Amino acid sequence: MKEYKKRIADQILADKLEAMGAVLVEGPKYCGKTTLASQQAKSILFMADPDTKAQNLAMAETNIKRLLQGETPRLIDEWQLAPKFWDAVRNEVDMRDEDGQFMLTGSAVPPKRDEIFHSGTGRIAWLKLRTMSLWESGDSTGEVSLASLFKNSDFVDGRSMIDIDQLAFLTCRGGWPKATLKKNKKAALLQAKEYYEAVCRSDISRVDDVERDSELTKRLLRSYARNQGSQASAGTILADIMANESELLSENTIYSYIKALKKIFVIEDSLAWNPNLRSKAAIRTSDTKYFTDPSIATAALGLGPDDLINDLNTFGLFFETLCVRDLRVYADALNGTVYHYRDKSNLECDAVVHLENGSYGLIEIKLGGSSLVDEGAANLKTLADKLDTTKMKKPSFLMVLTGVGDYAYKRPGDGVLVVPIGCLKD
Repeated sequence: MKEYKKRIADQILADKLEAMGAVLVEGPKYCGKTTLASQQAKSILFMADPDTKAQNLAMAETNIKRLLQGETPRLIDEWQLAPKFWDAVRNEVDMRDEDGQFMLTGSAVPPKRDEIFHSGTGRIAWLKLRTMSLWESGDSTGEVSLASLFKNSDFVDGRSMIDIDQLAFLTCRGGWPKATLKKNKKAALLQAKEYYEAVCRSDISRVDDVERDSELTKRLLRSYARNQGSQASAGTILADIMANESELLSENTIYSYIKALKKIFVIEDSLAWNPNLRSKAAIRTSDTKYFTDPSIATAALGLGPDDLINDLNTFGLFFETLCVRDLRVYADALNGTVYHYRDKSNLECDAVVHLENGSYGLIEIKLGGSSLVDEGAANLKTLADKLDTTKMKKPSFLMVLTGVGDYAYKRPGDGVLVVPIGCLKD
């Protein structure tokens, strides 16, 4: 049996099953949704099993309640093949009046909505599974806990074992579970490339049955990769694409493609953070562009680890995407959200982890080097001084999250934490 690497979402799923009748697990293709749910399932229906698929689909039309029978929690995998499962599960949960009855997993491509008549509110919970963080894949030592920093950030201690070459590899490999299990680096790097090809060739059109051009999808993804961490508009991306194209395109076309890519979890932009400020500085409200995993960006541009080492500016952009991915995974465990801050004076904070109770931490992301760390720390102090702490809490911590560097420590002069990504966990 293949090794199962524990996921932070394991506990989130268990908690949701205790609280709700059913849980829908969604997320990017290849991120491990079925494997995750299988760990807690007591019975499983594989709708797409070639030996029983025709029979399953016929049963879904004529006697769907029979398919719901089995020890609970019961996992219905590839449920979207028969969208009637949604209302059937919702109804069965009502009838049984018990929690933890069903889990639904399937393709990143959403089901047709015309066969679903109920929202599922109050019966079905959602769980978004992301690609693996470095802690989950075994690449972070996990000696610094994000949760513990929200409780007390007076002292920090941890060691990272990741050097610049390994970091470049991890950025290109991504957090795809299958890639993390490969013994061969070449095989591990191939997973992201295959994902990228699948998105461009089929998934982009399957999302809503609108035929989309695979080459235009590739050009759009390349442009998105070049604009990682920016607030580039659809118009900016269109201009970037048109610079190398003679074919006329519209912003509406670009919006349509971006919307489709968001639906299948290729893209997940960061929302703008809107804190209370002492001054009336205008905050930029545009979303910040990110892929759900940094390896999508490197696959789109055809870059490997050596290319990143030779272009540290590009490496820095994709490292930021890696950090945002990991922070999102860790924040999910804390019921938190990751935002981005930028105001009209161009003061920026790469990530703000904001919890439900109003606590938050400010994080600048830097590849490494003392001058970049100093720059990040100065930005954090400037932003912290702008916040009106009579109307909101003080930040729980200020952190420069780095790619290279052996140890986590607290700067004696300004109290800013310096934490390598290779020692962070939830």
